[in-house]
Amino acid sequence: MFNSLSDRLTATFKNLRGKGRLTEADVDATVREIRRALLDADVAVPVVREFTGRVRERALGAEVSAALNPSQQIVKIVNEELQEILGGETRRIRLAKNGPTIIMLAGLQGAGKTTLAGKLSKWLKAQGHSPMLVACDLQRPNAVTQLQVVGQRANVPVFAPHPGATSTELDQPAGDPVAVARAGVEEARQKLHDVVIVDTAGRLGVDADMMEQARQIRRAIVPNEVLFVIDSMIGQDAVNTALAFDEGVNFTGIVLSKLDGDARGGAALSVASVTGKPVMFASTGEGLDDFELFHPDRMASRILDMGDILTLIEQAEKAWDKDEAARMAKKFADQEDFTLEDFLAQMQQIRNMGSMKKMLMMMPGAQNIRQQLEQFDEREIDRVEAIVRSMTPHERLAPKIINGSRRARIARGSGVHVSEVNGLLERFAQAQKMMKKMAQGGMPGMPGLPGAGGGARKNAKNAPKKKAKSGNPAKAAQERKEAEARRANAAKALPTGAAFGQQGGDFDPSQLNLPKGFDKFLGK
Repeated sequence: MFNSLSDRLTATFKNLRGKGRLTEADVDATVREIRRALLDADVAVPVVREFTGRVRERALGAEVSAALNPSQQIVKIVNEELQEILGGETRRIRLAKNGPTIIMLAGLQGAGKTTLAGKLSKWLKAQGHSPMLVACDLQRPNAVTQLQVVGQRANVPVFAPHPGATSTELDQPAGDPVAVARAGVEEARQKLHDVVIVDTAGRLGVDADMMEQARQIRRAIVPNEVLFVIDSMIGQDAVNTALAFDEGVNFTGIVLSKLDGDARGGAALSVASVTGKPVMFASTGEGLDDFELFHPDRMASRILDMGDILTLIEQAEKAWDKDEAARMAKKFADQEDFTLEDFLAQMQQIRNMGSMKKMLMMMPGAQNIRQQLEQFDEREIDRVEAIVRSMTPHERLAPKIINGSRRARIARGSGVHVSEVNGLLERFAQAQKMMKKMAQGGMPGMPGLPGAGGGARKNAKNAPKKKAKSGNPAKAAQERKEAEARRANAAKALPTGAAFGQQGGDFDPSQLNLPKGFDKFLGK
């Protein structure tokens, strides 16, 4: 969603690298580029003006002039101001002390409220709650049926006493959504559901009658939260729409839908700033699991291409099998061989975490290889799994016995070419060597794993002894000069990554010593 904005900001900050001191002209040029980037991303003009004003004021202040690295300090300021625009702190649902927590959904027609009701209910159920959906959208044809289907997929009950309008009976009088909402809350209270999600009809900001209906529903059920669902691709009109709904129903939080789209996404930066209401959730895909709590600090890091490691870790903790992780740790400690059975188990755990493409985009510097990631084929994992499953149990444990005839049989069984089987076995052999190195003595510059059998100590013992310094002052100075030159050359040889303020060029995947054939996984 924020690819365009992220690219523009990244390019802007590159011009600041290597400058030990920033002049007022440097700051003005940077702020000018930030302003253009935000306007191109469809951020509302008043928000852009306020944002760039604060950035310029802070950039010309003492916190930058006294900083050891002014360019990094500028990035820090922009990051903090982005967090402020997006709401500052993570805002969670306020649960009712007595009775069920009532959540009312409101928004424009087509914003995705009905689907989001199912996503929110499934997310709450995973948190240990017992939600129930209430179908109050009686105007849109088949809206009640859609909510029932969504509720069935989320395994959440739906209260729908009125069928609403259908495509064949558009002239039939719609039921009373206020009465349905009131009855739904009472039903949830009797059946001991602790959360009620009321799906209301979509309405336009200028539709006075429909907005009055939303007000009546709000007065009837007195919700703990009123969530305004807004399409992230709406553009500059986001502010006017949000202000109209805030005046009409006085919503308490914002939910961004369709955040996985390829539009510019300025709505997310505009609505929270103009209304003063926090963004609470984000819908990031079509599946019911593509839903997450909105963290302003993490979203700001994503926009600035700093990655979102915390969200990645949370997803891993949810999907990762602790018993399997403990088994693999024991294998490392015992220096056992990494087998294709282990490889298959690890792949299955990675698949449980969700889309590989989305996970890789959360890594720092991902914007620099976005084109390769966009070309990444998720089905490649299915093909690899098919190849491994076409092997016999003995072949998975001892891949060295897989000769030409066995490879041909595996290729036929998995529906791929023999070259793909060869490529997988080559990559696996390199991964196996890497795992063995890590278990025995650690990778270069890394300590060995605990209980790895003293490989690190052995390597340290065999390492060349450090040369003693010369007592001759001139010779010692020459040695120091040579050592500094070696360190400088070593620093130039390292990949720079995408951290802002670092010296060097852009991140180039070819600088990494990746296993042969890994480029297939990046869609090359």
